[in-house]
Amino acid sequence: MKEFLEYVAKSLVDKPDAVWVEVEDEGDETLLTLGVDQDDMGRVIGRDGRIANALRSLLRVMAARDGRHVELEIISDAE
Repeated sequence: MKEFLEYVAKSLVDKPDAVWVEVEDEGDETLLTLGVDQDDMGRVIGRDGRIANALRSLLRVMAARDGRHVELEIISDAE
């Protein structure tokens, strides 16, 4: 999932070198934290959050195949 999220995020942003993904596993739950440059936040979130919601849906499907639950948090490097 980490590689998939990195690939998609780097394809969306203007500064792909600033993209990073952190994974935290706890039992059957996974928290993915996606970090992007402040200027690319709008590209990753999308209008009305559509891109972010689509990413979350894809990650949920991938996790469900393994019987896991996944959450996606998107932050900027400025935080």
